[in-house]
Amino acid sequence: MFQNPPQPELARILREARTIAVVGLSDNPERTSHAVSREMQRRGYRIIPVNPHVEQVLGERAYARVRDIPEPIDIVNVFRRSDALVEVVEDAVQTSAPVIWAQEGVYDERAWDIAQQHGRVLVMDLCIAVMHSLLIGAR
Repeated sequence: MFQNPPQPELARILREARTIAVVGLSDNPERTSHAVSREMQRRGYRIIPVNPHVEQVLGERAYARVRDIPEPIDIVNVFRRSDALVEVVEDAVQTSAPVIWAQEGVYDERAWDIAQQHGRVLVMDLCIAVMHSLLIGAR
């Protein structure tokens, strides 16, 4: 049965990460994905957009899929609906990214099974920026 990692583990993940690929990152500043990603970028993380419908967001080139990114990723942050999470996890496990983080409201037990089978950490139904504020503090 799925359970998110304990808070000390989430804090470690956030402290050690440098690069976050954001699946579903919109170029619309009014969207939650944009606001959260902009804030995480402000806090010192490199944000790499994953969205086949845009060329660039927050000053970074966008990629159609996580596996298209030509550099190591620390966290794959998911701003897609729950019914798309399995597809995103299947894409992410084809990379070396150790952590997949599904935003608040995004949850799928099958995605967790896939992540487990590939030795990945999957965090679900938690906002990465909120958890960063709670566990690390705003920079």
